[in-house]
Amino acid sequence: MKRNTIIQGDKSLWGILTLLVIFSFLPVFSASSNLVYVIGKGTTWGYLFKHLLLMSFGFVLMFIVHRIPYHYFKGISILALPVVILLLIYTNSQETIIQGANASRWIEIPIVGLSFQTSSLAGLILIIYVAHFLDKKKFKYIKLKSSFFSLWIPIFLIISLILPSNFSTAALMFLITIILLFIGGYPVKRIISMLILAFTFLIFFVLTSKAYPELIPNRVDTWISRIESFKNGHDLESNYQIEKAKTAIASGGVLGLGAGKSVMKNFLPQSSSDFIYAIIIEEFGLIGGLGIIILYLLLLFRIVVIAHKSKKFFGKLIVIGLGIPVVIQAFVNIGVALQILPVTGQNLPLISSGGTAAWITCISFGIILSVSSCRDEIHDDLVDNKENNNPIAILSETA
Repeated sequence: MKRNTIIQGDKSLWGILTLLVIFSFLPVFSASSNLVYVIGKGTTWGYLFKHLLLMSFGFVLMFIVHRIPYHYFKGISILALPVVILLLIYTNSQETIIQGANASRWIEIPIVGLSFQTSSLAGLILIIYVAHFLDKKKFKYIKLKSSFFSLWIPIFLIISLILPSNFSTAALMFLITIILLFIGGYPVKRIISMLILAFTFLIFFVLTSKAYPELIPNRVDTWISRIESFKNGHDLESNYQIEKAKTAIASGGVLGLGAGKSVMKNFLPQSSSDFIYAIIIEEFGLIGGLGIIILYLLLLFRIVVIAHKSKKFFGKLIVIGLGIPVVIQAFVNIGVALQILPVTGQNLPLISSGGTAAWITCISFGIILSVSSCRDEIHDDLVDNKENNNPIAILSETA
């Protein structure tokens, strides 16, 4: 029997997501003063209002998506896959070059004055597509020849289009895809062979781009400098960021300086996004920093619980595929601020000030909530939709 409540799905997950977003307004409002000082326009209240609009619309998207039976996304992923590939090609064709490197990550939306990060949407669609492929092939022997064009070509194509401008996102996306394939029962030998192929391609790409930088604008030098900086601190820009982040963390102590009283926000680049965790510790201390970590661990716990309770193989896969990357991204961001990892440019999900990438995160959790709301139901919706000739439902079943 279907539930009649307006808000469905895992109530604990709703609560954790709400707590993260509500808390985000304090550090974003505080750190946005740095943007006002550096850019020289706008006000802290303006940036806070923008963050409020972005996160409010994100929750609206989450609410709408969580009411959609998650089976529909099988068909949607098939239809959207060629669209996101074209979007990535268009994004790269803009040739946004910063210091000789390809920085084409966003598409401008002139009507609303926002930029859209196409790699975030591509990652969402790719994960759902891979989960759908594995769901179709469950309990079947999968041959590499039969899956190469239908599975690996889309994976390699999307990752390759993201790689030149955003290595960390491409690496994270490829990692979660491999994890999903392993969980989904794809033959381990074939995964290893594809990993060797991917590694060979990466080496070839790096060597070619170093030899012919004018032909392939990329961020290879940036990747290398960040890794070297992490090892020996030679890169002045990255080292400056880390030193200011460490100073902010050391200043926080146990209880912090208090909300809005951060000093390093005026000196730390990307204090409202990439290094917002350092500002959180400076203002809220060790207790605030541990509180954020606990919330993300609780988020991981609910993701595992929802995946475990889902009665459908496809549901289990998309919960893992869409939920785990958010947690990994969070701890990568925290690891960068604590100098455990090299600088990657990954935001703190649902807390950092950002743009449309936050909407993709909300859509991802909307799908996860849809899975959690359907876990105890016998899914008669697809049968009803077939009888009503719903094209997306039919495509989801027959694809």
